[in-house]
Amino acid sequence: MNSMKKSWPNVLAAFLLVTTTIISSVNCLYEDQIKKFDWKTTQIGGVSQAYLELNGFQPRLLVSTRENVIASLCPKTGEVIWRQIFETGARGNIKLLQLSSAASAGDNTAAARPGSTSGFDLLTVQGHAPALVRGWNANTGNLEWEWSLMPIQVEKALSSMWFYRNAMLYHVLPVWKSHLEVTPYFASSGQATGNTAKITAPWISEEKCLLAGTYLACVEGSQLISLDLTANQPQVLTKALGEVSGKPLKAVEGLNGVVVVNGKLVSVKDDIKTCDSLRADSFTIGRFNNQNVIVTASIKDKNLVIDGYTLDTCQQVSELSHSLLYPEHYGPAQIKSFDCKVNRNSDGKGCLFIADTTDDSILAIQQSKFRWTRSEALANVIATEFIDLPLADSEGELENEMKGKAADIVSAFMHRIGSQVMHFKSLLLHVVGLGAKPSATQKAGIVRDAFGLHKMLVVLTKSGKVFGIDNISGKQHWQLYLKNVEAFGNGEQMRLLIQRTSKHFPLQALCVVVAKDKFNGNGLLYRFNPITGQAAEGGLTQLNYKIKQLSLLPETDTDFVKGLLLVDANDKIQVYPENAKAKADGLYIYTANKAKSSLNGFHIKYENNKLTTIPLWNVDLSGHNGDHEIIAVASKNPIERVHSQGRVMPDRSVLYKYINPNLVAVFTQASDSIHKYLLNVYLIDVVSGSVVFSMMHRKVRPPLHVVHSENWLAYAHYNDKVRRTEITTIELYEGKTQANSTVWSSLSAPPMPLVERQTYIIPTLVTSMRETITERGITSKDVLIGTSSGSIVELPWALLDPRRPISSSSNGRDEGALPYVPELPLPTENMINYNQTIPRLNYIYTAPSGLESTCLVVSAGLDVFVTRISPSKTYDLLKEDFDYILISIVLVVLTTGSLVAKHLASRKSLKQAWK
Repeated sequence: MNSMKKSWPNVLAAFLLVTTTIISSVNCLYEDQIKKFDWKTTQIGGVSQAYLELNGFQPRLLVSTRENVIASLCPKTGEVIWRQIFETGARGNIKLLQLSSAASAGDNTAAARPGSTSGFDLLTVQGHAPALVRGWNANTGNLEWEWSLMPIQVEKALSSMWFYRNAMLYHVLPVWKSHLEVTPYFASSGQATGNTAKITAPWISEEKCLLAGTYLACVEGSQLISLDLTANQPQVLTKALGEVSGKPLKAVEGLNGVVVVNGKLVSVKDDIKTCDSLRADSFTIGRFNNQNVIVTASIKDKNLVIDGYTLDTCQQVSELSHSLLYPEHYGPAQIKSFDCKVNRNSDGKGCLFIADTTDDSILAIQQSKFRWTRSEALANVIATEFIDLPLADSEGELENEMKGKAADIVSAFMHRIGSQVMHFKSLLLHVVGLGAKPSATQKAGIVRDAFGLHKMLVVLTKSGKVFGIDNISGKQHWQLYLKNVEAFGNGEQMRLLIQRTSKHFPLQALCVVVAKDKFNGNGLLYRFNPITGQAAEGGLTQLNYKIKQLSLLPETDTDFVKGLLLVDANDKIQVYPENAKAKADGLYIYTANKAKSSLNGFHIKYENNKLTTIPLWNVDLSGHNGDHEIIAVASKNPIERVHSQGRVMPDRSVLYKYINPNLVAVFTQASDSIHKYLLNVYLIDVVSGSVVFSMMHRKVRPPLHVVHSENWLAYAHYNDKVRRTEITTIELYEGKTQANSTVWSSLSAPPMPLVERQTYIIPTLVTSMRETITERGITSKDVLIGTSSGSIVELPWALLDPRRPISSSSNGRDEGALPYVPELPLPTENMINYNQTIPRLNYIYTAPSGLESTCLVVSAGLDVFVTRISPSKTYDLLKEDFDYILISIVLVVLTTGSLVAKHLASRKSLKQAWK
């Protein structure tokens, strides 16, 4: 008993220690803040391989994607159960995804070392230098084992291929136009089972060959040439196709030695059974009623038609026939996998079909209906825009009534009274149920709010898919798909531009997508209503010239549409629509040639209903050896407003900012024998062509990310000398006097600016940067920095300011400025996406809201994250927990008290007057 009493203090001390440790290690948000002002999507990318199992212990859909991701999806809902994200590019390219239960009858257990019983559940092969072979737990996504293979010749290994057969992994290394090198390995150990076999094959080429199970099949004219890579003495097999293949070869997952040629199944040799009479857009194989079944999918008359045929007899299986209306916003579908539940009545209702589309969507089809869909195009966001929502029906009517201008004050007052009467009448009719029916946008809740926080988020993706998303809830209101479009050359992506906003009631908003046609390389325009997603103002327009440069005209026409200014390959000016040509008169434009590292400036002149360009200046940035290459060009945000034109100094003088709207930052990169890497920075006025400022960094190389705003420039780069990421900031000032006090002009040579510059160390790898922007520019500027860990850090400009003094007693600096410290802090409370990390974060976009204090933010990588931030806090908005009852009581008491006091004071003064 005494021992128990003595042990109590020790137990209590241990409990307090554990409790203190747990409490001190917890970081949290308030519960009412989590996902209240933000939302996030979880993406995996377009499917390349898929395995569907509905009859196991746990139904699952295992996929590998074109974004180097493997994942497990719930077959019922399509939700991501787990995912593993590999490296980008060739290093993380998934060469093979093999499920143990999906192998043939003799392949259910992977071979290992002699005497070992270990195998795999899910096996992947990724990369080439080195190639990583990994075994995964398919239920949890945990890595169980791995081994690697480092090739001797890295360049040749880039096109290597892998396949799994009889518990062995075969590594196929093609040397195009020469031979093949085939090496077998034990799957789970990586031990080679023999020597590498070299097979002479001078006809193989990367464009015409692929793996079809254990065969390498190539098409040569009207012949199919193949090799069995598992044979002891491989022989060349040829087969006549009867027609020249117009499309690339495709393999059918699960069928060994069968390829798809012009929509028809063709076996590499006659003894391989296949249904060569079938024609379809895509094929896959599975099992139904204990039989091997080939499933086909084709789009006919805007319907997706799915049919099934037995592999042995090629007879149609009526239970697997489905037809459903196929929406236009999906591209052509490729069937990837299917499976059926065995506990059903063999009526086909328990069968689920998984399809992938060219617009990077995943479709799950059951009983001639879409069971669920996933829009994986959002894994490649390239442009976004926030569009103001239309007014409510009643507000729109009032706006329309108030549109006309009254002649005098009396008529304006009468017009206002009449409008209010009509508004009150409409309200009464709606209350009793006799009013006009609400519009479609009213029913969908797409209505502008009082503070302008509710907007339509228009998203353009790499595949040509455009989405209209509610920025508050994340709901996708509409989708559209642009077929046969691609990005421009020189690394320039497709563009999304706003030609007319929603502020011009009753005119609808108008957006345009500018892209390049895949077939002829000419420009392509698609104009649409961003609120409904429907085509507008002509819709799709094919141009007969290639686009070299594009921008919006600064002025609008009578219909409030900003014209599109295009420069073709011959430096000729084109304006769309043509009636806006006159608006381009007097404009200055420039073009940048990245390959030649040169910039050219032009002046546009409009005469005789024609536009001509006058060359003004040329700047050559290629260096004396001609080896400098332009890697980035950063201009200012065209909608940016500068509220304060100067900074107040401690002596109460004003240091005016150098605010040149025509200033562009140009970065060039070159190699050097001494300094290894050279990074040059040029600030160029693109109207006059003058170089305002230039600077060189030695031993500095990309990745480079730039933010250019107001009178400052910030860019992140990698310092190869000390092997760390740094951020350099530059500020430009005119001095104590302002040269352009009213309107800026680049034609009158202003004095050269005063330049302040500083470099800071950031303890992470930067993947993207963006500055905050507000309606009037009153709110303080913050810089949003995307990190390689998927976090978005909000840093105030005060931390990046190059005018930070070396010590607090420095003269000539701003009052309250932070002393200079080389390291930038990255506090966790400054991460605006808290624990909602974004893998491969590479895009951040900001836009103003109706509140001056609030900025809307979109960030995208593999996932999409949308939120709003307040750099200077919400100084123009009351808090949600504001006590309206208390303030009302205080106001009533103060008003009553003042009236009572006034009455008593008047009585007192009256009594004193009678004395």
